[in-house]
Amino acid sequence: MKKLSNHALVVLLTGYLSIHCQASANDEIINVERSVSGNFNSSFPNPDNIQPDISDFKVINTVLMSNEQGERWAVVTLQNTARGQRTLNQNQLMALISSGERIVPERFKELFSSNETLSITLHFGQQKFPILEIFSRTM
Repeated sequence: MKKLSNHALVVLLTGYLSIHCQASANDEIINVERSVSGNFNSSFPNPDNIQPDISDFKVINTVLMSNEQGERWAVVTLQNTARGQRTLNQNQLMALISSGERIVPERFKELFSSNETLSITLHFGQQKFPILEIFSRTM
C-alpha cells in the first residue's frame, strides 16, 4: 500500500471539509415556500379558542419560508388601520401550522404610523409542520 504524502493528505482533508461545510451551509439556507394574498380558509378545531390579541393591524400578504432544519420564517406585510401611531408585537399575530396548532412568532416590537403599511420578517422557531397562514384579530 502506498503512503500519501502530507500534501496529498492535506488536499484530501481540505476537500472533504469543504464539501461537508458546504452541505451544512446549504441546510441553513432559507427557501420560499409560497406567497399568500387574501384569506386562507381552514377548518381546524380550536377548542381552547386560541387567538392573537385584538389589534388595529391587518395582514395584507405573507411570504412563508423555511430551511432544512424546520425553522419557520415569514415576511408579513401589515397595515395599521388606526388613525394614530400603534406598536405591533408578537402577541398580535399568530400562525396556523398544518397540524392545526396555533403559534406566535419570537418576541418583536415594531412601531407603525397612522395607516402605515410595512413588511417585517418574523421567526416562528423550529416546527415539524409548515405554516399555512398568518393572521391578526381586528376589532
